[in-house]
Amino acid sequence: MELIDFQSLQDRSDLIAESFQKATPFHYTMFEGFFTGDAAELIHEEYPTIRDGMWDGTTYIDQKNKFQKTSFEPGSVFEKAFDELNSDKFLQWLQKISGIDQLMGDPELFGGGLHQSINGAFLNVHVDYNIHSKTKFHRRLNVLVYMNKFWKEEYEGFLELWDLSNNHKNLLAKYAPSYNRCVIFETNEISFHGHPKPLNTSNGISRKSMATYYYTKTRPANEIFDSHNTKYINTEGSVGQVRRFMAGVKAFVERIKK
Repeated sequence: MELIDFQSLQDRSDLIAESFQKATPFHYTMFEGFFTGDAAELIHEEYPTIRDGMWDGTTYIDQKNKFQKTSFEPGSVFEKAFDELNSDKFLQWLQKISGIDQLMGDPELFGGGLHQSINGAFLNVHVDYNIHSKTKFHRRLNVLVYMNKFWKEEYEGFLELWDLSNNHKNLLAKYAPSYNRCVIFETNEISFHGHPKPLNTSNGISRKSMATYYYTKTRPANEIFDSHNTKYINTEGSVGQVRRFMAGVKAFVERIKK
C-alpha cells in the first residue's frame, strides 16, 4: 500500500504546478491531502513523542525547542514514508510541478526527517544552506508535510514565507501546520521562511512535521553562490532580539553541561 496519495497528486498536478510557478519572488505552493486518509491516520498515531527514541534537540540562537529524528525502525511507517518521498515516482512528480529537472532526494535526510517542536519553540526566518555538506549538490526544493490535527490559531507556529529581497519586508504567506497539509517551495538566496513566533501550546500538544529536501548536481548560473550555512533574519524587532539572546544563553548552558 502506498502512503502518498499519488493518484490525487497526479490529478491535481497541473493546478499545483500553476500555483507553484506563479508565486513570486520565489516559487511555492500549499495544498491539502498529501498522504492517503488511512496513511495519514497511521502516521499521526505512530508519531513518536520527544521522549521516545533518539531525537536531536540542540538549541541554537535562532532555534529553540525543536527536535529532529532521522533514523527509524526497519519496516516502520516512517521508513516507508521517507522511502516514498525519495522515490523515483515522487521525484518525477516534483520535477513536473517545479520545472526542475534531474532532482535527487537525500536518503540520509540531512537536516530533514521528523521534526517536532514543543511549547516556546521558534525558528527564526532564514534561507537554507545552499550546498549539501557531503554530496556537494545544490539544494533546490523543500517539501514539508504537517501532521497536526485541530490546530488552533492561538497555538502560533505558522510557517511564514517572506520577501526580503531588494529592501522589501513583505510577508508573502502564512500557513498553519495543519493535518496532512503539504508546503513545497524552492530554496535559493531569497526563499526566506520560518516560524518566528513561539509556540503557545500546552497539555502535551506539539508541532509535528516531516521534511525532505531535494538537490541537483548544478543549477542556473545566476543562482550559484559560494557555499554557506543557514542565514537568519530577525523579523520580530526588539522582541526577536531578546528571544535570540535568551536562546543563546540556553544554548551556552547546554554546551558547557556536555
